[in-house]
Amino acid sequence: MNNSQLIDNTIAFVKDTLRGAEGGHDWFHIYRVYKNATHIAKGEKVDSLIVALGALLHDIADAKFHDGDETVGPRVAKAFLEAQEVDEEIIEHVVKIIENISYKNSLENKGTAAFNSMELQVVQDADRLDAIGAIGIARAFNYGGFKNRELYNPEIKPNLNMGKEEYKKATAPTINHFYEKLLLLKDKMNTTTGKLVAEQRHQFMLDYLEQFYSEWNP
Repeated sequence: MNNSQLIDNTIAFVKDTLRGAEGGHDWFHIYRVYKNATHIAKGEKVDSLIVALGALLHDIADAKFHDGDETVGPRVAKAFLEAQEVDEEIIEHVVKIIENISYKNSLENKGTAAFNSMELQVVQDADRLDAIGAIGIARAFNYGGFKNRELYNPEIKPNLNMGKEEYKKATAPTINHFYEKLLLLKDKMNTTTGKLVAEQRHQFMLDYLEQFYSEWNP
C-alpha cells in the first residue's frame, strides 16, 4: 500500500470513528490539526508520513470521553495501523505521539517528557494552535456547554498551579480555562512556524477577553 492510500484509509477511519463526537473534538478538529501539521512540517526536517498519521490519529479516542483512560487512544490507533500493515517502527512512533501530545502531560512531566521527536513537536504545535484564537475560543465554550459549566464566575479564580490529575478533574467556568491553559500555549510552541501563528491567535484571545469583561461589567 502506498502512502497516499494509507492516508485516505486513515481519514475514512477517523471520520467514521468520530461521527457524532463533541464539536471541539470531532473530525473537523482533526482535519484542522492535520492541515496545520502539514503546513508546519514544510519548515522542519521530519517524516511527513509520521506527522500525517500522528495528526489524524491523535484524538481518535480522547481520554476525557473515555472516563479518563489514556490507554484507549494509543490502542485504537495501533490496532488500526497494524491492520493496514504499517511498519512497526512507524506505528511505535505514532503511538508515542498520541501518548505524549496532550497539554495535561506537560503538567506532570514539568518539561522533562519521557519521549520527544520533531514529529511530535510539529503535531503538538498543530494541535495547540487549534486550541487558541477564534476557533480555540469557540471550542472552549462548546466543551464548556457540553459539560454544563458556567461561562464565567468572578468568585471562582483561575487555578494556575494545577497538577495533571487536578487539571483532569477541573470543573471551573470556561473563562478560567483561558488562564489555566489557552493563554499559556503561545510560550509552549516548539517550532518557528507554530510560534508565529500563535502570536496572532494569542492576541485575538486577549482582545476577546477585554471585550468580554467590558460587556460583563458595562
